[in-house]
This record gives sequence, structure tokens and C-alpha cells, in this order.
Amino acid sequence: LVPYEQVWNPGADRATAISFSRNVEIEGQPLPAGKYSIWAIPRADQWTMIFSRAADVYHTPYPGEDRDALRSNVRPERGAYMETLTFYFPVVEGKDAVLGLHWGDVVVPMALRVP
Repeated sequence: LVPYEQVWNPGADRATAISFSRNVEIEGQPLPAGKYSIWAIPRADQWTMIFSRAADVYHTPYPGEDRDALRSNVRPERGAYMETLTFYFPVVEGKDAVLGLHWGDVVVPMALRVP
């Protein structure tokens, strides 16, 4: 898919972005309310998911670590094959949710919580 340790944005043209109207926690780490672009460093056993304060940017090049708001290591899972890259919330329960990145047979589930 992507060479080891290469940072990529799972999107085309504009970088994939997400907005939070409230402070949240991603994998137990605080992330202030705001808009962020999402970047990833995929590896076989662990993906580093990056939320960058550079929200309105082109999908290349990576804006740089100095713009990172949060980095979190997430263990990928195997799922049903999905041709199109998809982000979705398979679990939403009260103040807890899971944000899933799903492409091919790889699913990267990120735990979200509103503190």
C-alpha cells in the first residue's frame, strides 16, 4: 500500500478532514475542539494516526510534525473487503464512539470519547 514510515493522507485533492464542536479524547489523548486533517503512517501491526491543525490543505505534502495536534498508535484489524476508502462510526454509545478508517480489508478503529 504505502512504503514503511511514509506519512499519507487518505484522500484525494483536499486532505481528508474532520471537525469536532467539543473537546474530545482520541485513544485516551485530549484533542481540543476544532478542524483537523487526518494523516496516517501505516504499518502491518500498528498505524500512527495523526490529527493535524493544518485542516484546509491539499492531500500532499504532509504539513509536518510542527502542525500535529495529536498522534496516536492504533492496532489495525481485518474486516470485510471494502473497495472505497471509508470513514464511519460503527459504534456510538452516549459519550463514547469509534471512528473507523476502512480500506480494502484493513480497518483502523479509533476510540473517541467526549470527556
